[in-house]
Amino acid sequence: MPLTDTAIRNAKAGDKARKLFDGGGLYLEVAPSGGKWWRLKYRYGGKEKRLSLGVYPDVSLKDARDRRDEARKLLANDIDPSENRKATKAAKVERAANSFEAVAREWYAKHSPNWSANHGDRIIRRLERDIFPWLGGKPVADITAPQLLEVIRRIEQRGALETAHRALGNCGQVFRYAVATGRAERDPTGDLRGALPPVKGTHFASVTEPKKVAEVLRALDGYEGTLPVRCALRLAPLVFVRPGELRHAEWADIDLDAAEWRYTVKKTNTPHIVPLSRQAMDILRELHPLTGNGRYVFPSARNPRGDKPMSDNAILAAMRRMGISKEEMSGHGFRAMARTILDEVLGFRPDFIEHQLAHAVRDPNGRAYNRTAHLRERRKMMQKWADYLDKLKAGAEVIPMNQSA
Repeated sequence: MPLTDTAIRNAKAGDKARKLFDGGGLYLEVAPSGGKWWRLKYRYGGKEKRLSLGVYPDVSLKDARDRRDEARKLLANDIDPSENRKATKAAKVERAANSFEAVAREWYAKHSPNWSANHGDRIIRRLERDIFPWLGGKPVADITAPQLLEVIRRIEQRGALETAHRALGNCGQVFRYAVATGRAERDPTGDLRGALPPVKGTHFASVTEPKKVAEVLRALDGYEGTLPVRCALRLAPLVFVRPGELRHAEWADIDLDAAEWRYTVKKTNTPHIVPLSRQAMDILRELHPLTGNGRYVFPSARNPRGDKPMSDNAILAAMRRMGISKEEMSGHGFRAMARTILDEVLGFRPDFIEHQLAHAVRDPNGRAYNRTAHLRERRKMMQKWADYLDKLKAGAEVIPMNQSA
């Protein structure tokens, strides 16, 4: 008689293994320990063989019958189910070994000993964050140029064009390694030449190489002009807001106890929060006795009452007097500097950075995130950013960004 779920559930263990037959070679083996295994008895090549079909109740009676029927179809086509299972498993292992991620990690392990630790960390972080989630599980030989471009476009669309170019270059190195080791026939990145716009087409001048950043920061610290301008220069790289937002900062929007600056971004008419690092708080506390009784944090030098903001040219003029040319750095340049280094050197998630830049960031359903999104993580990021700038000024943490693999 065919088995039933009730009969299976009520089957008791005995001193020896018991076999409860269902039909077509399928039976349930009940071990003395109480475990219940599905087996299929069949003949192939004149020999009686056994095939395990899983454990009850993980594999139900219906599932076991389906697996039996699939095995019998193979037999009808003169295929041994046991050998077919071994071949399928071996194919899966080979597929995993030849996946893009497996090949990339093998390439990384082979070459990373010849790189600096920081350079190697940036490459593997870039692959893990921007490439593996979408292409990592695919066979390296099957990835096409359009598939790769779709993934690279994700990086470009978040505003990290330089990172997109670097990621594409790293992928090309992985594909060429796959070709050299016989796991791919060609490198599809060659088909994407010209698909990304050139990096140098930026509108605002900025310094993003850490060594150059250190020189700019030390120059800013050495400015000997008025205290408001000096504080604005030192605060600008720490908060990397738009120049107009910095000039129009109001004391009423700054909570020195909570270490937060809350205001509305005029460009998008959206609320925004800037977590203030310990270093930023020190600057504001230094300035507060001088301008704290007025409206603006950085008032105009020509308005003693403090009810007019600093001139839009004050910071730029100060940088020019210090010998920082307009080709090197602009007021907006601190934003590009932060976005690049937070991503490429410090490895923070791109959406954290975009939130802090007050860019429009949306969730998978197309809704704009509110201003408190990822606030805890952004607070940690802003403090780490400030600490990193301190180390740059002190001559540490100078990591070259254009080192090739």
